Amino acid sequence: MDPRNALSIKDLRRMAKRRLPRILFELIESGVEDEHGLSRNEEAFRQYRFLPRYLGDISDRDQTATLFGRTYASPFGIAPTGFAALLRNRADFMLAEAARAADIPFIISGASAAPIKELAPVAPDHIWYHIYPAKDKAITTDILRRVKDAGLSKLVLTVDNPVYPNRERDTRNGFTLPLRLKLPILLEALTHPGWIAHYLRHGGMPFLDTWARYAGEGKSAAEVAAFFRSQSPSLQTWKDIEEIRRDWQGTFILKGIQHPEDALRAADLGIDGIIVSNHGGKSFDPLPSPLETLPMIKAALGDRIPIMMDSGIRRGYEALIARCLGADFVFVGRATLYGVVVAGREGADRAIEILRKEIDQSLALIGCNRFADLNGNYLLGGGQHSEPHGIPAQAGKACHRDLVHH
Repeated sequence: MDPRNALSIKDLRRMAKRRLPRILFELIESGVEDEHGLSRNEEAFRQYRFLPRYLGDISDRDQTATLFGRTYASPFGIAPTGFAALLRNRADFMLAEAARAADIPFIISGASAAPIKELAPVAPDHIWYHIYPAKDKAITTDILRRVKDAGLSKLVLTVDNPVYPNRERDTRNGFTLPLRLKLPILLEALTHPGWIAHYLRHGGMPFLDTWARYAGEGKSAAEVAAFFRSQSPSLQTWKDIEEIRRDWQGTFILKGIQHPEDALRAADLGIDGIIVSNHGGKSFDPLPSPLETLPMIKAALGDRIPIMMDSGIRRGYEALIARCLGADFVFVGRATLYGVVVAGREGADRAIEILRKEIDQSLALIGCNRFADLNGNYLLGGGQHSEPHGIPAQAGKACHRDLVHH
């Protein structure tokens, strides 16, 4: 399959569906319980429309975004996606290479098969490490040491899965850790010979390298996966966050924050940034879409720390909507995962290229030169159908004046 034939992320999704066995494609697609959260994440974006400004000079457009003193080429990064190597061997290396080439961040999952010390040199200025704290705190401490020794400076901790969620679709499909290809699963998988050949050629079930040394010497990939599941998720409290904050000298980001008071408490504890998220609909079905809670968190935090978001983004213009509602940056998970499944590094590059092009076109079509200048005055919807959303009004007026006088 040639990813260059994909015109949208949906096209890459269709290609990925053809390549993967159903059990693995649905591992990407699935949510929890009745999966209303999946549709809610995407539907939240449908509640908004843009209020464009025309006839300004938009010939010079800029989609760069600055986080933690570092300017990235685009306002989106690659979110952590666990077990990516199960879908394609060395997928995390390919995503890291694509992020480096595109000059965007890549959050490597704590459930990655890639060795930290081998992956970090691939894109040391672009990789953020996503940690799953272990029930055994000594393991968490050692992982933090290994991340630091690898030269990585940004740590992301997910707070929205304190217990293992109810992923009913995966359970019905027979997905378990370790992966066991029972006869019905295997028969369906044989209809995807390209993936089967790739999987067997590279040794089958990949090792979760981060966890292998803690599982015990000589353990199989399946045994390491089982050990990981025995250690994660682990219950975390604000006291645990404070301890990690003291131990970790680099940038520390909390992912999964949805309540304004939690956002304020995080900032007060010295957390450097938050990612508003509901785990892509894979945490708890009745949770709101991050797009719904984003304006409340922005109102509470203002500009104290960077506010990022993920969950539900499939089009470049959706990054603009998030910016108008208060996000400094967004992350995509499934979009780049589809790409790497389809064609490895080339597919990941194509997913990034599609989103980048859509962002550039969207800026032109609403009449704003710079992603950083977007605000609520460009947005209609969310219960305010006749007036701009307005975050903040004066910033919008300034941007419009710039367009007129360019």
